[in-house]
Amino acid sequence: MKAKITLLTLLFLGLSIGFAQQNEEDMATLSIMTEYAKAKNYEAAYKPFMELRQRNPKFNRAIYVYGEKILDDKIEKSTGADKVAYVNDLVKLWEERGTYFASKTPKGEYAAKACQLMYDNKDILNKTDAELYECFDAAYKLDKETFTNPKSLYTYFSLMVDLYDAGKKPAQDLFNKYDDVVEKIEGEVENYSEKLNELVEKEDAGTTLTKKEGSYKRFYEQTLGAYDKISSGIDQKLGQRANCENLIPLYQRDFEAFKNDAVWLRRAVSRMFNKECTDDPLYIKLVKAYDETAPSADTKYFVAGLLLKENKETEAISYFKQSFDLEKDDYKKGKLAYRIGTILKSKGRYGQARGYFRDALKLNPSNGRPHLSIAAMYAASANSCGDTTFNKRAVYWLAADEARKAGRVDPTLKSAAAQSATSYSAKAPSKSDIFSAANSGEVIKIGCWIGASVTVPSV
Repeated sequence: MKAKITLLTLLFLGLSIGFAQQNEEDMATLSIMTEYAKAKNYEAAYKPFMELRQRNPKFNRAIYVYGEKILDDKIEKSTGADKVAYVNDLVKLWEERGTYFASKTPKGEYAAKACQLMYDNKDILNKTDAELYECFDAAYKLDKETFTNPKSLYTYFSLMVDLYDAGKKPAQDLFNKYDDVVEKIEGEVENYSEKLNELVEKEDAGTTLTKKEGSYKRFYEQTLGAYDKISSGIDQKLGQRANCENLIPLYQRDFEAFKNDAVWLRRAVSRMFNKECTDDPLYIKLVKAYDETAPSADTKYFVAGLLLKENKETEAISYFKQSFDLEKDDYKKGKLAYRIGTILKSKGRYGQARGYFRDALKLNPSNGRPHLSIAAMYAASANSCGDTTFNKRAVYWLAADEARKAGRVDPTLKSAAAQSATSYSAKAPSKSDIFSAANSGEVIKIGCWIGASVTVPSV
């Protein structure tokens, strides 16, 4: 019996020593790989990376974090069959990461990365547009929540357009995918805008952001900038394929089948509105069906638009108010306020428009567009809201100040805001005008709908 116990003890001791030795070896290899990779000496890092990956693939997630960079370097520096092999190996590495570190490997994110890698190297991989689209589509359906990369979302939609142009996808599939991707982008923009708003409000309250918060703020701003760019790119890619000539026959054909489908109606109404197909009787039919099927902030907004077309402005404004009051989500309410303000601005109802623009700023302070709209309305009213030539031109100071606010809160508008502010400032009284009027430092009250004061700069 003692002999058996002794044998078992020695066996376990031997196993423990073996595991300890392997662990030490793996730690040493990991350390070598990491040091080379941190120094960006990826060529030297490749050998220990491959050794550790093959020997103990679940040892440490750093195998995959640095391995991705190591293989990216190989792909960049290779050609022909070698490049193909490294591309395929990187795809395989991501699959292995999903196997050994599933909780740290979002499925949609990494599936989309694999598709994007294949798309970026489609010529040497001999991948067709259809194959690549199916790859992205599978990734999107696998895990939509983590399929968020702006570049991959654009590529996904771009491939759909190319397949439509080649006659391999019908128009309805194209428009549905457009809606899918745009709604996904809008969801991500809302998410990052809300996070950015918290930091903007903190800064506006006079609190200095911590170093970590400052890093997050820059990340949120950069991400929103990327989404803004691809949103424009997606609309340009769709182009005239979604014009009224294509949309109207499609919706007329499908109306009876979908007249009680709120999602279909919302997308149809929104697309016809955005493509300015609102003069066709079908648009009125769609709006009414949408409002009857699922009354909401959206439906009241579109009904208000119809009333405006009929010059029933008082009724329209009532529906706009209903729309605003019905919306409960702060971010969506802010977007809605901006849309309503833009329409009222186009109708010359500047006072009411400014009210909605200010609501938009309260609800989504990191969006600077309402500031630019208010600035434009001030500038447009300069000749009618001052009682003297000097005071009329003084309105441009208000406009310039409002434009600058846009650049301060919204990094995507820095250039446009600066240009607008410079333009408005050039139209305001000059230093010689102020000297002649002898009113340096005085406060001027601006009347009419503006109802604000501006201080003459000291000279």
